[in-house]
Amino acid sequence: MQTFEVQEQVFTASAKSYNRNDWQGGYKSLKQEFDYWIDNIEGHIPTELNGTLFRNGPGLLDVNGQPVHHPFDGDGMISRITFSNGRAHFRNRFVRTAEYLQEQKAGKILYRGVFGTQKPGGWLANAFDFKLKNIANTNVIYSGGKLLALWEAAEPHRLDPYTLETLGKEYFNGVLSEGEAFGAHPRFDPSSHFDDGEPCLVNFSIKPGLSTTITIFELDTTGKVVRKHAHSVPDFAFIHDFAITPNYCIFFQNPVAFNPIPFALGMRGAGECIKFQPNQPTRIIIIPRRSPLKSPLNKGGKTEVEILETHSGFVFHHVNAFEQDNEIIIDSICYESLPEVEPESDFRQVDFEALKPGQIWRFHLNPHKKTVQRQLLESRCCEFPSVHPQKVGRPYRYFYIGAAHAPSGNAPLQAFLKIDLESGERQLWSAAPRGYASEPVFVRRPNSQNEDDGWVLALVYDAACDRSDVVILDARNFNQGPIARLHLKHHIPYGLHGNFTSEVFLA
Repeated sequence: MQTFEVQEQVFTASAKSYNRNDWQGGYKSLKQEFDYWIDNIEGHIPTELNGTLFRNGPGLLDVNGQPVHHPFDGDGMISRITFSNGRAHFRNRFVRTAEYLQEQKAGKILYRGVFGTQKPGGWLANAFDFKLKNIANTNVIYSGGKLLALWEAAEPHRLDPYTLETLGKEYFNGVLSEGEAFGAHPRFDPSSHFDDGEPCLVNFSIKPGLSTTITIFELDTTGKVVRKHAHSVPDFAFIHDFAITPNYCIFFQNPVAFNPIPFALGMRGAGECIKFQPNQPTRIIIIPRRSPLKSPLNKGGKTEVEILETHSGFVFHHVNAFEQDNEIIIDSICYESLPEVEPESDFRQVDFEALKPGQIWRFHLNPHKKTVQRQLLESRCCEFPSVHPQKVGRPYRYFYIGAAHAPSGNAPLQAFLKIDLESGERQLWSAAPRGYASEPVFVRRPNSQNEDDGWVLALVYDAACDRSDVVILDARNFNQGPIARLHLKHHIPYGLHGNFTSEVFLA
C-alpha cells in the first residue's frame, strides 16, 4: 500500500470545521425560478470554458409548508449554468411531473415518498397505497440530443435544454413501458468496441423482489437503444450506481433486507423498511456487455452472470473501473453500514460524529479464480467522485471528489479533493468553515493532451451569505484555490448529480 502525500489548506479557526446550523441552511426550499446573467464574480471565467453545466436535486423540501421526511423525497429542480465567451448565465426550473403539478394545485402532499414522506391522515390514509411519486430529482444528462431528468424508480422526463420546460416522459421509441425504471446513474463509454469505437451511453434498472432483475440498456449517439438485456440475481437488491469497463457492467449488491409489511400498512415509507444485514457479505455482480462466450475474463464461458463476495459494507457510488491483467479493478466509496432512515427522525439533526465516514476502497476482482482483494485508497470522508470522461471504464490516474475538511472522522462535505493514483499526491481545497460542497464535475480543456488539463466545476453553499457559488478550480492545481467564484443571487438546495456538455444553451 503506497503512502500518499497530502497538500491541503490549513484551518485553525476551531476543532470542528463546520457549524450544523450553517449546514442546515442549504436544506431550504427554493421556490422561485430564476433566469439571469451572473455578474457578481470573483476572479475570471476562462474564455476557453464554453458549454453547459446541468445540475439536478430536490428543490422543494416542503409542499405548502408540509415538510418532506427526507430530502430524497423532494421534487426535482434543474439548474443550468451556461458558459459562453467568458460569461455565465443561470437558469433553474422545476421538473413539471404530473405529481408535482397536482400537489402544487392542491397545496398539500398527495403522494407517499420512498424515504418516509406520508400523506396527511396517518397510517389509514397511507395503507395499501403503493403509488409512488416520480420526483425526477436525481440526475440530469444531455445525450442523443435530449435533455433528460432521471429518477431511478421510473421513466425519465424530457426537458427543453434552452428553457428547461418539461416536454413529457421519455420512452425511447417504445423501448420503455409506462412506469418502467431507467436508472439515474448512466455511464458514458467514450469508445464502444461494439459500435466501431463510437461513444455510447450505458444504463441499468432494477426490479427488486424475492429475486432481482437487472436490465442493462445501451444507447447510441442518436439516443436509440441498441442493446437491452435482463438478468436475474438472487434476493432483494438495493443498487443505486454501477460501473462499466469495455466488456462488463459491475454492480455491488449491498447486504440489506426489505420488510414490506410496514410499508403496505401505511406505517413507513419503502426506504424505511430496508435494514442493513451486517453479518451478510456484499455481493459483486459482473455482467458481460456481450455474449459470455466472448468475454475475455470468463475462461469457461459457461455463465452469464458472475457473483463474487466480499466484506460486508454499503456502497452508493463508484469512482471508476477498468480491466487489467485478467482482473477487473473497481474503486468505490464504501460505508461500514447503511445509514438507515427512521420514521421519527429529522434529517437536519443528523449527528455526523456518530456515523462512520464513506471511504474509497479499491477492489481487485478475478472472475476466473472467484477471488476479491481490496485495499484502502482514501480514509478521509468523501463522496461524489468525478473522472475525465475519456477515462470512464479505462485505466486512469486522477479523480476529483467532494470531501470533508478534516482528514479523519465523519463530517459534511466542505472541500474538494484531487487524488493522483500514480504519484500518490493529494490536493485539497476547502471552503470551511462556512462553505458546503457538492458533487464536482471535471471538464476537459479543448484540445488538451494531459488527463488533468481542465477545470473542476461545483456548487458551494455559502452559509455566511445564504447563497450558492459556482466554483471553478484549475484541475491541475487545487492548491491555488478557485480561479473564479460566481456568486448566485440565492441558494440552491443541496443537490445530487449533474453533467457538463460542450453545447451552449441560451434561450
